[in-house]
Amino acid sequence: MAQRLAGTVALVTGASSGIGEATALALAAEGAAVVLAARRVDRLDTLSAKISGDGGRAHVIEADVTDEPQGDSDQQQLHRS
Repeated sequence: MAQRLAGTVALVTGASSGIGEATALALAAEGAAVVLAARRVDRLDTLSAKISGDGGRAHVIEADVTDEPQGDSDQQQLHRS
């Protein structure tokens, strides 16, 4: 299967479980580098390892999107990555 999203970066919030996790896996399978954001960093690390093990690229950010100051900090972290 062609990787239609090769060369792109996707930010997935809520990536530690459920729809967010499934979305991150689907995007990575299509070739996107995936930024995984959620509060449960242990689960993000596990997901990142799975994506990397399958040949994809993932970056983990511990984030609570309901916390605006933290969101600003997370955005700055993304720009440095």
